Amino acid sequence: MIKVFSDIEELSNFAAETFIEIGNAAIEKLGQFSVVLAGGSTPKSLYQLLAGENFKDKIDWKSVYFFFGDERNVLPDDKQSNFLMAGESLLKPLQITDNQIFRWQTELGDATAIAANYEKIIGRVFNLEVNPPATAGGSDIFPHFDLILLGMGADGHTASLFPETDALQETEKIAVANWVEKLQDFRLTMTFPTINNASNIIFLVSGAEKAKTLKQVLHGRFQPEIFPSQAVKPINGDLIWLIDEKAAQFLA
Repeated sequence: MIKVFSDIEELSNFAAETFIEIGNAAIEKLGQFSVVLAGGSTPKSLYQLLAGENFKDKIDWKSVYFFFGDERNVLPDDKQSNFLMAGESLLKPLQITDNQIFRWQTELGDATAIAANYEKIIGRVFNLEVNPPATAGGSDIFPHFDLILLGMGADGHTASLFPETDALQETEKIAVANWVEKLQDFRLTMTFPTINNASNIIFLVSGAEKAKTLKQVLHGRFQPEIFPSQAVKPINGDLIWLIDEKAAQFLA
């Protein structure tokens, strides 16, 4: 589903209503709601709205468990940290307890070790067999999140799955350290098999600088090495694109 909104406020309000709807349905069915947060300015607007007067009382936050789709290889109190942004805009205002938050342990320093540790954390939470035999296969080795929030960069990347990087080919790991040449740094990211195993995936896309790329992602030839966001295709879940008019200006 693709929905276009006049501005970021309208987009965020719809996203918040959808977040609450999916969350309450999960809590009613499973007793809890697992959500993967995204970084960036558009998700930040959503988080601030969820923590505000209109939405904070519409879900049982004690039953919500928070994860992070990607992270920069910086300490958790660094201003570039996705965890810090989510903490200041959503988690702290709602007084979410530490045992409901599962973040990348970036204080470990080594990017590969951080990714391996996060994979183990997720494996424990979801009772998965991490590093299963090669014959295992299938989606059972990956977590089944109720909702994953994603953004899209002007280059078509999502999470920290950047164009022409090794992580795009990963089929067995939940999370990896992904070397990004243009950044000259590692980024930490969930993989496509993890993302595509979710029950619901919501893209939040705003800004004119993303318009040309978005047209290619949604209507162009399938080239996920160049436009990684094209590889988000849920196995058995719902995919929703929420886009503002500036980002949607070249869509038919």
